[in-house]
Amino acid sequence: VQLQASGGGLVQAGGSLRLSCAASGRAISNVHMGWFRQAPGKEREFVSRISWTGGSTLYADSVKGRFTISRDNARNTVYLQMNSLKPEDTAVYYCAARAPTGSIWSFWGQGTLVTVSS
Repeated sequence: VQLQASGGGLVQAGGSLRLSCAASGRAISNVHMGWFRQAPGKEREFVSRISWTGGSTLYADSVKGRFTISRDNARNTVYLQMNSLKPEDTAVYYCAARAPTGSIWSFWGQGTLVTVSS
C-alpha cells in the first residue's frame, strides 16, 4: 500500500490543522493506521493510532485531548485533526499502516511538515 500524507503547513499557536493520509494500491479497511512525528533533532515518536474498525483509538499523552484521529474506509483515507496546536507540535508528520495482529508498522507515507509559530 502507498500512503500519501498532506495538510501540513504553518499555523500560529492555538490554531488548528487537519492532516490527511490517502492510501492507494490496496484497501486499508483491514489494517490499523497510525500517525507519527519527528521534530528536528529528535527521534520519531508515536502520535496516534486507530484500529481497522475505527472502534479503538490511542493517543500519546502529549496530544491527548487536542488531536483526534479518524478514518474513512470508503475513501481509503485517515485523518488527524489537530487543535490547540503548540510550538512543540512542530514536526514532520508521517502516517503508517500495520496489520492488526502485528506490531511492526510496515508501510509509511512520505511525511508532511507542520510548523507552529509562537
